[in-house]
Amino acid sequence: MIAVVHSATLSGTTGRPVVVEVHIAPGLPGFTIVGLPDAAVRESRDRVRAALLSSGFAWPQHRVTVNLAPSALRKAGSGLDLAVAVGVLVAQQRVPAAAVEATAFVGELGLDGSVRHVPGVIALADAALMGRLVVPEADAAEAAAVRPGRTFGVSALRTLVDVLCGRAPWPPARRIIVRDAADGGGPRARSEVTPALGACDLAEVKGQRVGRRAVEVAAAGGHHLLMVGPPGSGKTMLAQRVAGLLPRLTRTAAVEVTRVHSAAGLAPPVPGLFWDPPFRAPHHGASAVSLIGGGTWSMRPGEISLATNGVLFLDELGEFPANVLDALRQPLEEGVVRVSRARGSVTFPARFLLVAAMNPCPCGDGGAAGACRCTPVARARYVRRLSGPLLDRFDLVVPLRRTDPDELLSAERGECTSAVAARVAAARAVAARRGVSCNAALPARQLDQVAPLVDGAAALLAAAVRAGRVSGRGLARVRRVARTLADLAGLERLEEHHVAEALALRAGREVLETATV
Repeated sequence: MIAVVHSATLSGTTGRPVVVEVHIAPGLPGFTIVGLPDAAVRESRDRVRAALLSSGFAWPQHRVTVNLAPSALRKAGSGLDLAVAVGVLVAQQRVPAAAVEATAFVGELGLDGSVRHVPGVIALADAALMGRLVVPEADAAEAAAVRPGRTFGVSALRTLVDVLCGRAPWPPARRIIVRDAADGGGPRARSEVTPALGACDLAEVKGQRVGRRAVEVAAAGGHHLLMVGPPGSGKTMLAQRVAGLLPRLTRTAAVEVTRVHSAAGLAPPVPGLFWDPPFRAPHHGASAVSLIGGGTWSMRPGEISLATNGVLFLDELGEFPANVLDALRQPLEEGVVRVSRARGSVTFPARFLLVAAMNPCPCGDGGAAGACRCTPVARARYVRRLSGPLLDRFDLVVPLRRTDPDELLSAERGECTSAVAARVAAARAVAARRGVSCNAALPARQLDQVAPLVDGAAALLAAAVRAGRVSGRGLARVRRVARTLADLAGLERLEEHHVAEALALRAGREVLETATV
């Protein structure tokens, strides 16, 4: 007897449909799984057998062969357990074959017959092309975000068999109705879901007028930001507040963010989708694989993919290994990262806002006259970890100084996050009318149309290029920043002072370059 059951497996952040074929034939009892299974899939034979026995079903005393098609696709994870168990029951004629024809099954089985959570269920739901999808009860809300009305959650194998045999009704289909600005339902309030850094308010940052301006421009235009300053100058405080300035995600972006986090085994703060821009802050000891992504059998998304549509904060940038930092160069340009291994390759999304902070030197006091304890060689070695090509990809490189004591002790609070976020949202809305999510995504060919230069502005840029302060890539980046400055001011025309401020917001490059002399 041969049974055919549909399921899916995860490859990176993409689901791939899998057909589970179960064949039971006379012969010595045995259980074989073929079709390039990984260790977790091979171990399913023990989980499935124990789950069936615990649920009150007899195990066939025959030769059981399970084929996972297509055979050339590597299968990873425990999400195929439920489909294999159902296939065995169909092959034993304990479940009607007609009951599973238009249904896909995804889930891990416990030894007691329970159906447990699997990572990447939102991608698996996309890949399962059948009309009905059965997933673990814990994952039903997430899967329903892409398969509303056709997703059914179950908590036990016995319950599922009763439903398939007609002894019990199907549980209510899961539906998640979420309307946002892009769907015509109006923007969702931030208070509906509390982000991880929701308590961080920009008003808590004392002084640092230039730093506050820089994070506003970075959030409004999606411009990568590097802050250079001594310890205690407020670099980390400013960076932690950038995510709170970004608008809430559209439905398309929320699905993408949830897909990546689900593949990494990270659940949303509430059932359903991630609606707040993610904020990731890996330690400077992170390896290249943990930052970029990869693995052996199961390709796991790295920190840059987990930060997609959000913020990647690299604190103590000068302490990261040079090879790890240089691995960021291609994702910063293309918005994706391609991870290739001998056993296969995957493409992860990597469209993030990079915010970084570093000290001017190893001791941290390089900005104070006469206070630095580092040798010139140590300072040069510290700064050289940032290669020229990587440094050129930062649109804003801002030097910060320690805040004046009078400002620190003042009871006066600065502008709050909500006020700045309103300007950021307005600037991003202007960019959306140009066909891009933010000005940093403007193609170079469009700059002459949306960011034309007046004579004075052109002269400023020409002088900066001749002096070697701006490269060809940097020239386009300065114009995009100037366009964002004009949008924040509500101006259609790009003025000379916008270009001048955009150049000033890159002044930190010169501070770093002089450290290597």
